[in-house]
Amino acid sequence: MAKGLAFHFDPATEIPSQKGKILFVTVYFLKMDLASIESVKAAAAEFFRREARLDLLMANAGVMALPPGLTKDGYEVQFGTNHLGHAALINLLLPTLALTAEQGHDTRIVILSSELFKFMSSTISLSKMHTTQSAHGPLAPQRRYGESKLANQLYARELARRYPTITTVAIHPGVGNTGLQDNFTGPTKMMVRAAAMVMPMMTAEQTAWNQTWAATAPLGSGEKMVRSGVYYEPVGVEAKLPKHGKDDVLAGRLWEWTATELRKFGIK
Repeated sequence: MAKGLAFHFDPATEIPSQKGKILFVTVYFLKMDLASIESVKAAAAEFFRREARLDLLMANAGVMALPPGLTKDGYEVQFGTNHLGHAALINLLLPTLALTAEQGHDTRIVILSSELFKFMSSTISLSKMHTTQSAHGPLAPQRRYGESKLANQLYARELARRYPTITTVAIHPGVGNTGLQDNFTGPTKMMVRAAAMVMPMMTAEQTAWNQTWAATAPLGSGEKMVRSGVYYEPVGVEAKLPKHGKDDVLAGRLWEWTATELRKFGIK
């Protein structure tokens, strides 16, 4: 067990062995830029040309602590990439996911959020998403990131409520040496370095364990089981959420704002 994880999880022994079996797996790469809705639409169109079924969607790409900027479509770059780009992809693929679920298949959406939303942002500045939001002080990049990760959590919560046949969860991957923090500067960089000296840091592989668990563990309400609408910390631990992390009014506002913005690109 990696130090700092909530319970024992060893992929080498807990993932069923495929030894002696013949597996045929075809992997297709779909080029997609989450900072461009048209790029997301093109990737979804390519998916539809190949497939009519979708069992699992992991919304786990993203950027962190970038300087002030806008996406190609004019949205704050971290929110536009981490939330709106993923929301566009999810909405485009929802009919296929719903059809797969209707056919009796275990169908899931796993959205990668971050524990940082608990501390860096208690709301989402929806009225300012067409600006760079540069006036947030020395921790501005992290605050903007926190808003995008709060959006990930609330959007997953709302998806679970609106689409009960699809299991949707948000997860925190843990804190690890993945290179995502390379853009940190100033006081934040010093804080991360200090924390790394006293806190256990996960490897890049270990930071994938929680989303892998969420994608594959049995469904249910028991220990080590996945339940729709829940936010999980590593590995498979149902987290205690702050008030803003379970704010269904804000989740509803985010849902409507997102739908309005996506309609501008022909996504319903």
